[in-house]
Amino acid sequence: ITPMQSIKEAEAVKIVENTYRDVNIAFVNELAKSFSRMGIDIVNVIRGAATKPFGFLPHYPGAGVGGHCIPVDPYYLIEYGRKNGFYHDFLMLARRINESMPRYTVDVLISLLNNEGLPLKGTRVTVLGIAYKPDIDDTRESPAFVIAEILREYGGIVTMYDPHVASSDVSSLEEALTGATAVVLATAHSAFQEELKPEQLHKAGVRVFVDGHNTFSKQAFQEAGVRYRGIGR
Repeated sequence: ITPMQSIKEAEAVKIVENTYRDVNIAFVNELAKSFSRMGIDIVNVIRGAATKPFGFLPHYPGAGVGGHCIPVDPYYLIEYGRKNGFYHDFLMLARRINESMPRYTVDVLISLLNNEGLPLKGTRVTVLGIAYKPDIDDTRESPAFVIAEILREYGGIVTMYDPHVASSDVSSLEEALTGATAVVLATAHSAFQEELKPEQLHKAGVRVFVDGHNTFSKQAFQEAGVRYRGIGR
């Protein structure tokens, strides 16, 4: 137990902890956007940097930041600062970067579809994962909903599936893949990591796969004949 000198300080501890994570996730998300243009695999770079014995704590890019803490708490700090005459430019920038990731994920999908000579409009896209993080059923602030909304804005025909969320459009992974041309992994559930195979997607007629959390082997999907892109790789 670490005593604080006031309730204010104690509340600030939680806010700072979550904002720290938000800022560092924004850093690697921006790197992911940059490195994808340079042909550099961001995951390999982070793994290499994490070998430093001090001074580097690995954070990884993804399709968005969800939950009722990390994407919310920075705004408490921003607003409280504003009320006290201070504007948090840095925190607002981090929020803008992280909030841009669902649209960036859709842009990655559009690029892959274009490589296949396909438009997003009228294409059946399966979004795998509705919960905001792996192996739970909590959907608060989940970027999966934003991804699905953007896909529909572009005319995509969207099916959402999550083995942990009862409100899924379908009841099984097999059903979710049936008829899909594209798949976006929005949540890296253990069940997906165990059950989802590149050959399975190819057999189902899936032509492109966007790995929103860099969970799978890029080479395995390419060898199976499915176009693969991660976030920054």
